[in-house]
Amino acid sequence: MNNNQTRLVVLSGAGISAESGISTFRDANGLWENHRIEDVASPEGFAKDPATVLRFYNDRRRQLKTVQPNRAHHLLAELQKQLDVQIITQNVDDLHERAGSTHVLHLHGELLKARSSLEPSLIVDWQDDIHVNDKAPDGSPLRPHIVWFGEEVPNITEATSLVSRADILLVIGTSMLVYPAAGLAAYAPDHCRTFVINPDEDLYVARATIIREKASAGMETFVKKLQEEGIINNIV
Repeated sequence: MNNNQTRLVVLSGAGISAESGISTFRDANGLWENHRIEDVASPEGFAKDPATVLRFYNDRRRQLKTVQPNRAHHLLAELQKQLDVQIITQNVDDLHERAGSTHVLHLHGELLKARSSLEPSLIVDWQDDIHVNDKAPDGSPLRPHIVWFGEEVPNITEATSLVSRADILLVIGTSMLVYPAAGLAAYAPDHCRTFVINPDEDLYVARATIIREKASAGMETFVKKLQEEGIINNIV
């Protein structure tokens, strides 16, 4: 990476994956198959009913294998050729990586990894279903490598550091309502320009240029703006 390259830091959320067909965790009532989301996404829920929790994430993992990255993912990967692109995502899918992005920091974990129930740093790649009897290398029950409600977000410090060194901050597909990720934009330096791609009329980020479009259309608009300002060359 050329040290003189413009540093683009991207905060991505569910909206970018939704266009690929990734369903969101919650339905309109905040439920999943009549379960409260806290029952399938919390340490307490896992301790009480591990089979149901594992089934929830096994379903998510299977669905992930049926979808592909969309235009928004691919454009972010293309921008790496001209900018120093660092992606911070709240998503647990691997669509950024499959599109070709090489610097992706997952705040809330990854579906295609599992970890020890006792030692959070003991993480293994895991492509298939997790079963109740599956064990981590330390002998503890294997659990999804997902940050659940009530758990710390281990990568938040690194994410804060990345945002603090951004020249351009792009917020895409996230409502910026879930903390601690929602507070990241506040760490952008004074010289940093912030862009938000989100069709939600109520979304507000201080000092930001708002692009009120869905992810792929919004990325096309964002790329065009960078081209018009001479920050990047044309992207096919």
